[in-house]
Amino acid sequence: MDVMPKWADVVLVPLFSLILAALLSALLILAIGESPTEAFMLMIEGTLFRSAGWGYMLYYATNFIFTGLAVSVAFHASLFNIGGEGQAMMGGLGVGLVCLFIPWPHWSLAIIGASMGAAIFGMIWAGLPAYLQAKRGSHIVITTIMFNFIAAGVLNFFLVGPLKPAGSMAPATANFPTATHLPTFEDMAQLFGIEKMFRSAPANVSFFIALLACVGVWYLIWRSPLGYEIRAFGKSGPAARYAGVGSVKIIMITMMISGALCGMMAINTTQGESERLILNFTEGAGFIGIAVALMGRSHPLGVLLAALLFGFLYQGGAELALWTKIPRELIVVIQALVILFTGALTMMVRAPLEQLFLALRRP
Repeated sequence: MDVMPKWADVVLVPLFSLILAALLSALLILAIGESPTEAFMLMIEGTLFRSAGWGYMLYYATNFIFTGLAVSVAFHASLFNIGGEGQAMMGGLGVGLVCLFIPWPHWSLAIIGASMGAAIFGMIWAGLPAYLQAKRGSHIVITTIMFNFIAAGVLNFFLVGPLKPAGSMAPATANFPTATHLPTFEDMAQLFGIEKMFRSAPANVSFFIALLACVGVWYLIWRSPLGYEIRAFGKSGPAARYAGVGSVKIIMITMMISGALCGMMAINTTQGESERLILNFTEGAGFIGIAVALMGRSHPLGVLLAALLFGFLYQGGAELALWTKIPRELIVVIQALVILFTGALTMMVRAPLEQLFLALRRP
């Protein structure tokens, strides 16, 4: 029997982890002679009280929703997909090929094609290490890490070779046709006569696809027979196999779904923001997805909230780097502290809470 209620594990553990990370971050800011209170207020003002700040926060959050969901799906099968970066890179390649070589008449059709291209390329890239584990016994963590580097090499090959426009020196494709460009939040605001909302912010309609992905993952994991098999396999592989659940099937399907979600991150960055395929467009979102999944307890709602938090940290960190003397490197350290406390050091918070709830249950 669980000592701690489910709500406490979902709410209190991440909350106290976040508080500890904030306190340590405040000490670091004090150590360099800045005010933690002023820094925190600047982050809130620059992110939550400016429409452009909201736009950037939602743009980052969109990436983290996709990669966080991808890691969460794999977690439910006790698989650690650490290859989100590579799968997103391959997804970007799929988006680039679909947008460049298919004459789309309208963005509403282009986004469907790009989503399918991104999902298929990400699915294939995750399926290869899944096959190596399911059939050959290779560890999924090692193979997915290796495939990140291979994906970077493949993407670099295409961007400096076959997909580079003639006469260009940049490692990038040509701009996508105008018909494939996604409406931004600024464009949508102007439809309602609001001229100054989300000015120049890259958030776009792919955010709504990320929300649909949250609903889809929830239905898959908790309302479908396949989701039941994934969770059963994750709880106990031998017991699931005894009940007739094929381990090869579950490993392959779970990882391919995870890879498809990672690949779809590229819709936001490649088709939505850059409007072309560029090098390093993932910006570490594949790794941030691990922290988002851990903090969100592998539940779509938790992933959504954690992705918004990390979007806030990314945009707030940019505000601090712009308006204070806090160096950008320290902002990365602050983000790392949040990841550390909400991920690797979760038991440091959970253990005292379990003792507290155990004491409250005693007569």
